[in-house]
Amino acid sequence: MKSRITSKYQITIPRKIRDKLNLSVSDSIEWKIEKNKILVEPVNKPFLKYKGSIKTKSGNIRKDILRSRRIRVLKKK
Repeated sequence: MKSRITSKYQITIPRKIRDKLNLSVSDSIEWKIEKNKILVEPVNKPFLKYKGSIKTKSGNIRKDILRSRRIRVLKKK
């Protein structure tokens, strides 16, 4: 499969690859160079598919951050 680089250095991901990797608009990909080869990998963000599935009430962000920090310190001991 080939893609052509446009004058703005953009490429089109072939449909077979988009389908195989389940890529869609607004997804992100990561570029890597290994042994003079370009690797392109999807950036997996599986937690985003659950966005909005849990209803929460407003909270106290400062208290939540402090509580999380205390828990993290306790786990390190």
